[in-house]
This record gives sequence, C-alpha cells and structure tokens, in this order.
Amino acid sequence: MTQGPQVTCLRKASLTLVASLIPGLAGAVEHRYEITVNESLSRLSVEAQFSEQVYRIRAGSRRAEGYLSNARECGSGDRLRTDGSLLDLPADGIRCLTYDVDLGQAAADERRNRDLDSGNIMVSPSRWMWRPELDGRTTIRAHFVLPDGMRVSLPWGAVDGQPSTFLLGASPESASAPAIFGRFDYREIEIRGAVLRVALPDSGARYDVDKILAWLEATATDVALMYGRFPNPSPLVVVMPRRGGFSWRSTSPVPFGRVTRNGGEAVELFVNPDRPLSEFLDDWTATHEFSHLGVPYLNSRARWVSEGFAQYYQNILLARSGAYDEERAWQKLWTGLDRGSKSMPDFSPNAVASERNRGGRMKLYWSGAALALLADVEWRRRSDGEESLDLALDRLQDCCLPGTTVWTGREFVTRLDELVGGEPVITPLFDAMADSPGFPEFATTLEQLGVIIDGEDVRIREGAPLSDLRKSLTRQDAATAAWRRSLDAAESD
Repeated sequence: MTQGPQVTCLRKASLTLVASLIPGLAGAVEHRYEITVNESLSRLSVEAQFSEQVYRIRAGSRRAEGYLSNARECGSGDRLRTDGSLLDLPADGIRCLTYDVDLGQAAADERRNRDLDSGNIMVSPSRWMWRPELDGRTTIRAHFVLPDGMRVSLPWGAVDGQPSTFLLGASPESASAPAIFGRFDYREIEIRGAVLRVALPDSGARYDVDKILAWLEATATDVALMYGRFPNPSPLVVVMPRRGGFSWRSTSPVPFGRVTRNGGEAVELFVNPDRPLSEFLDDWTATHEFSHLGVPYLNSRARWVSEGFAQYYQNILLARSGAYDEERAWQKLWTGLDRGSKSMPDFSPNAVASERNRGGRMKLYWSGAALALLADVEWRRRSDGEESLDLALDRLQDCCLPGTTVWTGREFVTRLDELVGGEPVITPLFDAMADSPGFPEFATTLEQLGVIIDGEDVRIREGAPLSDLRKSLTRQDAATAAWRRSLDAAESD
C-alpha cells in the first residue's frame, strides 16, 4: 500500500489504548464481565462480577428483554425478572450476575446482518449488554471468551496486548452501535494522532481490501487537516460491502454512512466495492462522517449544528487535500447554502431538527453549515487569521473529546467561544438562528471572500476584501495532495 505524508502502517494487532484516554478512569470502580460466545454465534453467556453492590441493571434497548434468559444472581436458583429494559433486582442489590442471550435471534432481528455471511454477525451491545449505570468513576472491563479463530470488534476501548478485552466507560449511547462477532478481516491504520480500528465483515461481495484501506487512510488524512491530527484517537470503522448493489444512489461508491456512540465512537460506511479507487477518493461521505468526530454528541434538537459542521468541513477539507480545487469547493458550498435557504423558510433550525421532517433535510444540514462558515470567517477576520473554527475545535478535543455526555447546541457553541476567548462569535450567531424562521444572510460574506455567483455557477474573484482569508480556508496541503495524486496514478498503472 502506498505510504502517505504521515508514516503509516497496517497491522493485524490489538490497539493500544492507554487508560488515561478513558475519562474518569483514575480511581474508578471497575466491574468485570466475562462474555462467552459459542462457535455457531447463536448464544452469548455473561458472568458479571461487581466491585460494589449494585441496585440497578439495565440494557440499552427494550428489545434486549426478548433475547435474555437465565438471568440470576450468582449462586442463586431464582431467576431475575425483567421490567422492560430493567432487571428486577433484590432490594439489597447484588454483587454478581449471570445471564444468557439468544445471540442468533438478536442477529436475525438486525437488518445489517442481511448482507453478511453466516461466519460473522453484527449485534448492537444495547441488545445483549445488561449493566449498571456508568459515571465518571465507574467502568467495566469486559473480557470475551471466543472460539479459536474468532474475533470481536466494538467501539469500546481496547486493552494493550489483550485483543479480546475492552474497557467500557460512560458515554452517550446509541441502540444501533455495532458489535461484530465472527471470522472477519480486521486492520489498523495509524494516522496523525490516531489509530483507526477497521473491521471488514464478510458479505460475500468481492472487494479489494487494499483499495478500501487506501481510501480510508486518505480520507482520515484529509480530516486530520482540520487541525493537524485526527479528532478521535481510536474510533472503530466498519466497512460494509453490500451484495447486489444498492436501492439508492446505486452508482455511488459510498451510498451511506453514519456515526454511533456507545462506550466509544464507531463510523459505519456502506460501500459499493466494485467502484474504482478514484471514485472513492472523490466521494465526500467518509469525510463527512469522520468530521462528525470533531464535535461532541449533540442532542436531537441541535442535530442541525452537528450535521452542518460536517457538511461545511467535508468541502473545506477536500479542498485542503487537493481532491477539490478551490472553485469546486465553493461551488458545492454555495449550491448547498442556496438550497438550504429555500428549504422550509417558515421553520427554524431547531424546529426542523425536532420535527425530523424529511422535507427539511436541506434546511437541517445547511443551516449548520452557514453557522460554521459565518463563525469561521469572523474569527479569522477579527484576528488576522490567528483564530478560527479549526482552533476552537482543536482546543475542544484537548479538553472534552471523545465526549462522555450529550451536549445541547448552546452548551457546544458557548464552549467554543470560551476556548477561543475574546468577544463571543459563534454564540450570538447561534442565538440568532436557532429558533428563528428563515436562513442567515450569507451572500455578503461570500462576496467579500471573492466568491461571485453568476447564475447557478460560482467564480472566484481575486482582490476582494477577504480574498486572503478565503485562501486560508481552503489552502491546499501540498504533501497530502501529492500523495493523493500518487494513489490515482498507481490505480491507472
């Protein structure tokens, strides 16, 4: 595989994740779970030893109740009953728990398994992990006992030298976060400031693993151009090749992606493996999803902010990497902002996010992109380039990421202003937008940047008041651009 501008290596090994990366681990209470999976992937059995008396145990999904059996306090013949996603515990609590899970049925109920071969399955931890509440002082050390040749990949922090042992700490929880069991390909990609843990479940679709890894490395390198390092030190990346193409955007190499959180962050990328590397390198989906990792998990009402920041950065970063020229990046940004301004003008961004109205998709995504653009330009303008959205997110990673809680939109923007210092920039923009119908005025900012709208097309005019600022936003990283060109050239050869 061609080497990138940062020394990169791939290896089939366990990720080293130092304990200091898990918030609150120092002095924490640590519960221990032993999780056994059988050869046929039909059953999962758990013994949980708690380091203190626990009085509340739950699962992350109500569906988990239907897969649970034989839940007992260790040494007791009495089965524990369930109340939805809660176990009905004795009043004086318990110190040890055993239970079984019908893993085969849980897998059959997960749509993602329809395209996987029988040798591997994906089942969210929310369907099989029954546990106490976790906080800043409480973690779980989970050790998996697996048949020979079988492995497990999930978003939790891996333990150095123990590929089947993980640390689970407090975090936002997604009922659809992936856990993969079975015999599948697993690689690690070292990138600037991070190691991507890449799981490649077998779907029976033939694909070139080296091509997929080259694309992931290139995309992660692009996202590291946000502020010099990748925004999460050890995310799980799941690549899902689909059989028989797709029912939507069938010609795209990456029709769909998403980020989920559950004891760590996972990025799922659904791919059309038949497409050439050049199309993967030109696609924005993975850049968008990886950019989400630079922002903490925001509540549903603030979804427009998180989606908009990723929308903004997917275009800015692809320009910095050389995948887009400057004009193409601004064309995509203007086209999106224009569509967003015409979408559901009677609704505010908060209202559109709360309604989950499909007709407001453009409003949802591009309102947040407008917020990111206007704040980034103002920070750079007032400081002669010393301040930026990049700087704010860089400092946010230092203090607060990966996040352990769900943030409101206002908590997020207020923290960014605090980290940059000086008069607030993004908070007043957010306050003016969040509950107001319409769309922020952006045409003046584009004109000052030298982005001229000519009908449906964009052209760049030098000599505009903020031309130098515009160039700083999309300035190409020469080493990354040269490496990307070498990947294209290697494929052509």
